[in-house]
Amino acid sequence: MSPGSYYERIDEHRYKPTDHASGAWDPAEQHVSPLAGLIVHTIDQHVAGQPDSGLTVARLGFDILGRLALDECEIRVETIRPGRTIELLEAVALIAGRPVVTARAWRLASCDTTAVAGGGAEALTPPGALASWPLHSVWPGGYIASLDVRPLAPPRPGRATAWISTGLDLVAGEPCSPLASYVALVDTANGIAARQSPTAWMFPNVDLTIHLHRRPEGRWTGLDTTVTFGPSGHGVTSTVLHDTAGPVGHAQQILTVRPQPS
Repeated sequence: MSPGSYYERIDEHRYKPTDHASGAWDPAEQHVSPLAGLIVHTIDQHVAGQPDSGLTVARLGFDILGRLALDECEIRVETIRPGRTIELLEAVALIAGRPVVTARAWRLASCDTTAVAGGGAEALTPPGALASWPLHSVWPGGYIASLDVRPLAPPRPGRATAWISTGLDLVAGEPCSPLASYVALVDTANGIAARQSPTAWMFPNVDLTIHLHRRPEGRWTGLDTTVTFGPSGHGVTSTVLHDTAGPVGHAQQILTVRPQPS
């Protein structure tokens, strides 16, 4: 496996995934979690090339359009709704010239609301007090093998609360923002709280939507996750997101649920 990072830069817009980015459903595909972090990294770079507006990402929505081959990808970002207090950015990731993920980021103006802040969940037990759990015993792939997973209690079908971290860089030789590093681990939520064995059932997500009421910091992504399967082939993974200081927002993933082929 290529050491050190999930991606290596090829040029201004193109990146090569390492084996650490390989997926859980198919090791020949990219796991969407590090790809989502890479997209945020490219959004950060797009914003860095503009005058500082003081806007902060408050919502990220990713739609997965097709198979994410473990091959070089191109990411393009544009501002589709500029504004002084509200801005909307769109990113498109392409593999072999075909769009595979579209993402939109709402950036909102920031101000001091400390006096009225509140309403979030309680902070989680810190990861330093917890033991690691081998998620790779449930799922294959280089991405899962790269993680340090520390559950607060033994995961149950459809329910888990865990801290996720990694010692790898997102992009080789490049500093990434705390937000990009944080988002690169969020899509793990669907895997830590599997309702059924992935050898018997498939339940991949076709989207990931993240709402943030506070900017995450630090190297740990906290996932307080519940997975629900409906009776007609659909499911939802719902997660309260944390960093070590407390809750930062929520994530949702819609699932397509079906038996594994015989």
